[in-house]
Amino acid sequence: MTVRTPLIAGNWKMHKTVAEAEDFIQALLPRVSTADGVDVAICPPFTALAAMVDSTRGSRVQVFAQNMHQSASGAFTGEVSSAMLNELDVQGVVLGHSERREYFGETDRALALKVPAALEAGLAPILCVGETEAEREAGDTERKLRHQVQEGLAKLAPGQLAAVAIAYEPIWAIGTGKVAQPEQAQEAAAFIRALIAGRDGEQAQQARILYGGSVKPENARELLELPDVDGALVGGASLDAQDFAAIVGAVS
Repeated sequence: MTVRTPLIAGNWKMHKTVAEAEDFIQALLPRVSTADGVDVAICPPFTALAAMVDSTRGSRVQVFAQNMHQSASGAFTGEVSSAMLNELDVQGVVLGHSERREYFGETDRALALKVPAALEAGLAPILCVGETEAEREAGDTERKLRHQVQEGLAKLAPGQLAAVAIAYEPIWAIGTGKVAQPEQAQEAAAFIRALIAGRDGEQAQQARILYGGSVKPENARELLELPDVDGALVGGASLDAQDFAAIVGAVS
């Protein structure tokens, strides 16, 4: 049986100045220093990346960016390239978060280019997928997930598939306090794994599938015990060091 190391990643979104980030990381590091059998990452805003990389050196905490452009360079005002992230020693990047899709026009076509660009640069991608409440009520969850997963992974060779963590984030549960029922989360995660298996069965067993959407210390253990859920992409609860550490601790 394939053993997948869980990943707990905290997406700070547009929160925390550098000073606030430094306060947070000093509170977090001792709380997760003895956590075993789990990978831990924080995803600060661009302005705090360099400071967080410096402050986490030698620790178990990795630093991921919240976005990157698919091109190596160019006339793309306001964007950041993989080379810029590499220069800071950032280790990974979140791609296709629903807020990027909804508010900034992120498309599956762009993500099909961003995912391989991240891998080529040595960055670990977290590809976000998920349905709206209207799509779930209309029975379109699997159709939406199939399109997003297949498009996002389309340009990868089969042997690269397991290098991408896929975060299932039902849009109706992000920042709303609503959480997918365990059976809903498991069903979606298993479906995503089956989609990957359609390309390569061995890679599907190695791929990490995360759950995101109002994950808190109170519900983390139940979600993380699901057979096809290999971690969490945490939003609001990742802004508090004690809460985030408690979610990390729920793995063990």
